[in-house]
Amino acid sequence: HGDIMLAHDHLRRSVLQEMFALGLRMRAGNDGEPRIDRPALLDHQMKGLDGKPLDLCQFEGRAIIVVNTASKCGYTPQFEKLEGMYKRYRDKGLVVVGFPSNDFRQELATNAEVGEFCRLTYGVQFPMAEKTSVTGDSMNPFFRQLAAATKQSPRWNFHKYLIAPDGRTVHSFATGVEPDAPEV
Repeated sequence: HGDIMLAHDHLRRSVLQEMFALGLRMRAGNDGEPRIDRPALLDHQMKGLDGKPLDLCQFEGRAIIVVNTASKCGYTPQFEKLEGMYKRYRDKGLVVVGFPSNDFRQELATNAEVGEFCRLTYGVQFPMAEKTSVTGDSMNPFFRQLAAATKQSPRWNFHKYLIAPDGRTVHSFATGVEPDAPEV
C-alpha cells in the first residue's frame, strides 16, 4: 500500500511539473474538483482606457497582438495598420490589445487623452489597457511574462508580441517591424 501511495505522489508531482512547464494552472471547478485552467499567460486582469475591467482570459483561443503604444512617437502611424488588421481579421479570431506607456517619454498625460487621441486620430476600436510600464523594475506583470517567454523586452514604443491561439506560444517583433509585415 505504501508503494502505491509513493508512486501516486510521484505521478502527481510529475503532472504538476509538466503543467507548470506548459504554463497551465490548476483550479477548483464549480464542483470543488481540480481542473486544468487557461494558460497562465492569459490570466491577467487590468483596467482599460475607459476604466472598465479588461480581462485577457476573454481572448482565450484567439491570436492576440499585444503592442506597447505611445501617442507622440514616430511609429504612432502603426495604429492605422493595427486597427486595419483588427477590423479585417477579428471575425477570424485576431484581437489587438494596446498598452499605452510613457516609459519612453512619448505618451500623453492621462488615459482620457490617450483614448481620445487614438479614437479621433486613428479610429482605434481595438481594446486598450490603461497606461502602464512595459520596461524596467516597474514593468507590468503581463509584459514581464511576455519578455520572459520571448527573452525580449520592448526597447521602444510599438514593440509587438503575437500570442498564438494556444495561449502559450509567443513571438516577439521589434518596433520597426510593421504590424502587417509577412513575418507577423
